[in-house]
Amino acid sequence: MPREYRPALDDPNAYVLYRYRPSQVAAIIFIVAFGLTTFAHIFQLIRKRTWYFIPLVVGGICEFVGYIGRVMSHENMWALVPFIVQSCLILVAPALFAASIYIILGRIILLVDGERYSLVPQKWLTKMFVTGDIISFMLQGAGAGIQAKGNLKSMELGEKIIIGGLVAQLMFFGFFVAVAGMFHYRLVNDRPLKKRLGPTSSRDAGLSRPALSDLPWKRHLFNLYFASGLIMLRSVFRVVEYVGGNAGYLLSNEVFLYIFDSVLMFFVMVSFNWIHPGQVTEAYQKRIRSSSPVELHRRTTSL
Repeated sequence: MPREYRPALDDPNAYVLYRYRPSQVAAIIFIVAFGLTTFAHIFQLIRKRTWYFIPLVVGGICEFVGYIGRVMSHENMWALVPFIVQSCLILVAPALFAASIYIILGRIILLVDGERYSLVPQKWLTKMFVTGDIISFMLQGAGAGIQAKGNLKSMELGEKIIIGGLVAQLMFFGFFVAVAGMFHYRLVNDRPLKKRLGPTSSRDAGLSRPALSDLPWKRHLFNLYFASGLIMLRSVFRVVEYVGGNAGYLLSNEVFLYIFDSVLMFFVMVSFNWIHPGQVTEAYQKRIRSSSPVELHRRTTSL
């Protein structure tokens, strides 16, 4: 029986699934890493009842299963199914992380009663960005699905669609960071708000409502910046990787995948284990239940 033809891994004129044999050790390390952080998120999700974090948990499961696919590819680097599994799931997982991140900003805005500081009304903010995220997710998933056909034409077409999905993700995510940054700037520079509430806790002054500084919004907003920056860096890497083509330098060296994707996305998940937005939800619910709710509206009278 004739042996199936397999091109050389360094042949620039051939399309191959991998330009290297996937590392089994590296894949196992991230199976364990994503498994642990995802399990922790499931526990926090149930305990704190933060159901809006389900997309991030699903993204963690995608990462976990994706690296199992890379272990399988180590055993047979020419097998199409493990390649598609790891390529698709690792590729789309950050879009699921982004969906939860968009919701966090909406929760922070509600907490500080700061809709007037946002470029996008709070009721539309999550819907708009999650819609953009879904578009990006579907494009990347469709591109990976087309690649599953396994022929040269489908592989190249799939790459182009994936690039389109990644560019869409970068555009929406870039605008989201701008909206978050403008909200932050306007909030901290609201002089009437500062003068009325003051830098010290209102509890110290014997009042029943907390000052802006008492609300746990700042650490969560900075964590949102941190996670967003990591996802943007990863998306830029992925665009450059796919633009470089199947024989490009980035796709030909596995180490870049782990440095600019695996490690960064692991830090995203761990950052939300450490600074979990359940605190924002709890603070907002406490504020709503309070007999003297916080009012952070700008005064119309002159100071």
